[in-house]
Amino acid sequence: MDFERLLGATGPYGGEILRASDKKHPHKLAWIQCVGSRQVIPGGNSYCSAVCCSYAQKHVILTKDHDAEAECTIFHNDIRSYGKDFEQFYTRASSLPGVRFIRSYVSITREDPVTKNVTIRYSTPDEGIKEEEFDMVVLSIGLNPPLEAHKIADTFGIELTGHDFAKISLTNPMETTRPGIFVSGAFQGPIDIPESVFSASGAGSQCGELLDYRRGNLSTERVYPPERDVSAEEPKIGVFVCHCGANISRVVDIPSTVEYCKTLPNVVFATNQVFSCATNSAQEITDITRDLGLNRVVIAACSPRTLEPLFRDTVREAGINQYYFEFANIREHDSWVHAKEPEEATKKAWDIIRMSVARAAHLEALQEFDLSVNKTALVVGGGIAGMNAALSIAKQGHPVHLIEKNAELGGISRRVHHTLEGLDVQAYLRELISQVYQHPMIRVYHKATITEATGYVGNFVTRGVSETGKFEIKHGAVVLATGAELYQPTEYMYGEDERVVTHLELDELIAQQDEKVMNAQSIVMLQCVGCRNEDRKYCARICCSEAVKNALSLKEQDPEKDVYILFRDMRTYGLKEDFYREAADKEVRFIRWEPEDPPEVEVGEDDEGEECLVVTVTDPVLGKKLELYANIVSLAAAIVPSADTKELADLFKVVLSPDGFFKEAHVKLRPVEFATEGVYLCGLAHYPKHIPETINQSYGAAGRVLTLLSRDTVVASGSVCVVDEKKCMGCGACVEVCTYGALVLNKAKRVEVNPVLCKGCGLCNTKCPPGAISLKHFTDQEINSEIDVVIHEADILKEIDAAADEV
Repeated sequence: MDFERLLGATGPYGGEILRASDKKHPHKLAWIQCVGSRQVIPGGNSYCSAVCCSYAQKHVILTKDHDAEAECTIFHNDIRSYGKDFEQFYTRASSLPGVRFIRSYVSITREDPVTKNVTIRYSTPDEGIKEEEFDMVVLSIGLNPPLEAHKIADTFGIELTGHDFAKISLTNPMETTRPGIFVSGAFQGPIDIPESVFSASGAGSQCGELLDYRRGNLSTERVYPPERDVSAEEPKIGVFVCHCGANISRVVDIPSTVEYCKTLPNVVFATNQVFSCATNSAQEITDITRDLGLNRVVIAACSPRTLEPLFRDTVREAGINQYYFEFANIREHDSWVHAKEPEEATKKAWDIIRMSVARAAHLEALQEFDLSVNKTALVVGGGIAGMNAALSIAKQGHPVHLIEKNAELGGISRRVHHTLEGLDVQAYLRELISQVYQHPMIRVYHKATITEATGYVGNFVTRGVSETGKFEIKHGAVVLATGAELYQPTEYMYGEDERVVTHLELDELIAQQDEKVMNAQSIVMLQCVGCRNEDRKYCARICCSEAVKNALSLKEQDPEKDVYILFRDMRTYGLKEDFYREAADKEVRFIRWEPEDPPEVEVGEDDEGEECLVVTVTDPVLGKKLELYANIVSLAAAIVPSADTKELADLFKVVLSPDGFFKEAHVKLRPVEFATEGVYLCGLAHYPKHIPETINQSYGAAGRVLTLLSRDTVVASGSVCVVDEKKCMGCGACVEVCTYGALVLNKAKRVEVNPVLCKGCGLCNTKCPPGAISLKHFTDQEINSEIDVVIHEADILKEIDAAADEV
């Protein structure tokens, strides 16, 4: 956290990495993982802190951004990049020049009294013990529960675990031991930001179940100041240039950019802000706009993807129409892509801002309009995620239509019998399914297929076919909880030899006390089958814990069984680390393998001449190949997206990640929402996750749905298409390309626009031969003004260059 502070623009050295001892800029840095975590020594925590591996990788990437020549070394045990896109993040960090990941326990031996450098001693598989000197060492300190955890517990009458986190229910990780008191975030145990966000939303949804009868009784409508009519005024533009911490200011020369802004036509005010999105900065924008009588505002900062609503709101607070705001993206479009070219990046920032200012001068006031909200919800997918989301929504008084493609509810969890923590999954499922069927507000469709999905936020129409016939559902929101599937291995003789099974099949055999398992004396488990490779570059997240769970079950049945787990990195993150240690204590043997030298499985004979499976693996500790005789080989097959994920994405106009799972609107800030308004997601359809995490997210999605369905109206954008009927020749080209069904040909063979359906994508504009369609807020005049100022400037520069050549 100290290093995080050094990286910050508001840190002690303005974002520059310096040593406190001598203000020297370190060029050789080391990170030591698991400091205070995964330890059983006094003062240490036995659990894994879950977030440190990715934080260290982030720090390495940012350090290389600061100093491309920096040498960065991460000393680690396992790399636990288990979250969504984390594996690609690890790959990115490890592929940077000058970055090393060294698997070793280390010790700090001494500090040089003259240079202040620190020497680290570590072991290597090839060269034995080594010592190396570093300019700076960063300790990845683990997460602790709150210092006042016991006081909190006493105050609220809840119980704690042995680690002093909140004791939570196995069937609901937001429930404490006292009814009516919920827990979210890292007080559940060490978790990352996305899980914290949707567990917070989930806890809120459960509060809503208890307090639904009070909904709306204490709320007051927000009142904005009267809107000034500035349409007849000359443009008076204010420009606010954001440092974005060091994201922009490290590359772009902010002071000179502000001075340049003051020279632009119609700009009457320009300044800089460290973080324009901060509460005080947003208030400053409002105050200056109002006090100086500005009628246009340009903010040069980051992407409009997440912050445009905030800045439009600041403009409304100043008393002018929100569409008089213009965003100049000098981060994603400039500083992030030109980090090594500060001078050119600064010039490009000037170009981007000049274009935005030119466009702002032609902006017009637009009016948004209200849409009624259908109070019904649609949930697609009847697994644990879908059922929990449906129940939470229904318990708050909203009808729910639950669509399941199979004949029974439960999804993939029907094949899971126990969790690592001891939850009886099948008993839990029976109770959950019973609640769904008995709830009067939930209607379930079995063997259902969706054929059509139309409409918009608050007013969707979904059609399809179920076992009882065709259906049409009108609803205001939809939750996609379609689950995932298990990869069918093509490697390690799966499908060729019945003794090779998947980890899910092994779980079923153990639960059934199958003779094949009961009599097996040696079982070998192979991890990362079908993932963390070129075909699937992600970690399937649950496999390591599933292997440990199965190993512990086998040892409980027969402590003398030989159980081997062959792994790349054991990713028993968070509180699951204790079970990993328990398995090792019970003599489950863990052998690491590297991707360039994977295990091999073949049929052979054991020492007594009996036929068996022979697994060959290189032991990195012994430095030689081992032959393991196995009665059963269990493959930790990857979790893969459901076969209908792509089709549903097209129907509901949402996007997929490169791995084929549904892609959320923002990985940290909006982890249960899509960019498409009114559509939400949860469960395995989002990314592989354990049952408690799935329950967290399902309630989180329900919480976001309730924020929509609890309203009577939603606001539709004013940026929609309009048609000049005099120019329209009725060719229908625009109607064909509109994916939202917003355009129709009337009886007079002229195109009409339904502004409720129009999303302002502008595709119809490009298809209209006579140019009869225009998009409000993106008119030809506004766009051309941006082009003109760039071309004009370029022409001047060419003339200057030509004159210089002549001289």
